[in-house]
Amino acid sequence: MTGKTIKVKLVRSTAGCKKGHVATVRGLGLRRMHHTVELLDTPEVRGMIERVAYLVRLES
Repeated sequence: MTGKTIKVKLVRSTAGCKKGHVATVRGLGLRRMHHTVELLDTPEVRGMIERVAYLVRLES
């Protein structure tokens, strides 16, 4: 990957969440609790993170 990236970690379970929020988490590439992915820092990705901010954490 080129350009600026951010690390996103799933810190809460998606059990009981809205289907759209579960789909957003999967769209970010997060599969299970404590799974971390590195993504390009784009407005689209930032919007997805904002939508499920209560489930994920940004890491340095």
